[in-house]
Amino acid sequence: MDFSFTESQNDAADLAATIFNNECIPERLQAADQGRFAPALWTRLGDAGLLGLSLPESDGGAGLGLLELCSLLIEAGKLVAPAPLTAHLPAALAIARFGDDTTRATWLPGAITGDKILTAAIAEEREHVPATPTVTAERDGEAWLLSGLKSVVPAGAEAALFVVPATTPDGVAAFLVEPGAGATIAPQALSDGSEVARLHLERAPGTLLGDLTHGAAIVEWLTQRLTLAACALQLGILKGALELTANYAKTREQFGRPIGTFQAVSQRLADGYIDILGADLMLWQAAWRLEEGLPAEVEVAAAKLWAADAGHRIAHTVVHVHGGVGIDMDGQAHRYFTTGKLGEFLHGGSTDQARRIGALLAAEPV
Repeated sequence: MDFSFTESQNDAADLAATIFNNECIPERLQAADQGRFAPALWTRLGDAGLLGLSLPESDGGAGLGLLELCSLLIEAGKLVAPAPLTAHLPAALAIARFGDDTTRATWLPGAITGDKILTAAIAEEREHVPATPTVTAERDGEAWLLSGLKSVVPAGAEAALFVVPATTPDGVAAFLVEPGAGATIAPQALSDGSEVARLHLERAPGTLLGDLTHGAAIVEWLTQRLTLAACALQLGILKGALELTANYAKTREQFGRPIGTFQAVSQRLADGYIDILGADLMLWQAAWRLEEGLPAEVEVAAAKLWAADAGHRIAHTVVHVHGGVGIDMDGQAHRYFTTGKLGEFLHGGSTDQARRIGALLAAEPV
């Protein structure tokens, strides 16, 4: 069986790498450290068609799939690109898959060009992501009104549209909410400088995405792709972090020779390389199964578990090998540490994923 990447996957990665290498130079990254959003980069991605890479051609996209999307995100992660790709791209995919003609025509053209930023409001005001959303949705005649809180919403201040899971009297469903009446946005900040937001909904109008009958399945569909996107970005971050650290270990000398020649340092780098191989394998397995329409709950959780564990270990390796330079804000290592640590816990850390895998396996017939 041939597991090599297709021409379209390689082309997508090459185009993304070219743009990120041109746009994510050190001085621009440093300028974007507060907020972690670079409008010029976002515009460039839209102009190149990369924001519509995996959207259907009928909606103006390139018609490619999740594997190409992961290739794009890995390249973004390698340079810690300041762009909300892991929220925008899955949200656009959900609208393309489940939205009606009017919804797709309203939101997807702007999402493809980058004129409209989409995001998904998944995290709750709790320690762990609950199985049932605490945001509620109720009917008011023909309209839906949503109430509750969503926290740590990526690109919440810039977003033109939020995809919000909510609990209805008939079960869980996904809704599209625009900022404005009933939807208040409060800025929040993460440890890497990213500007996120708390979304406070007080009888905010929402548009049902898909239908109530399949509402829980739609939310799960979106959650899986959000998690997969986070794993792909994290893999890129880990690859970029290890490359940066290995190059530093080759040139930084102590006691008359490069520190990379010392066994303790070389072993840490070798362990990081093995971690990346595992995370890489688990990512592509999960992405392929989702692309083929196969059950992938265990595989997605396993990919996130590897991304979390590897993220923890490699993030600390970066700082330890760099020493004091690793926490110097004028350098590059600090970005890989903070984003790698955030990626560890995004959509659930290793303990959350291990519990999910155990519950899924226990539910399978023996």
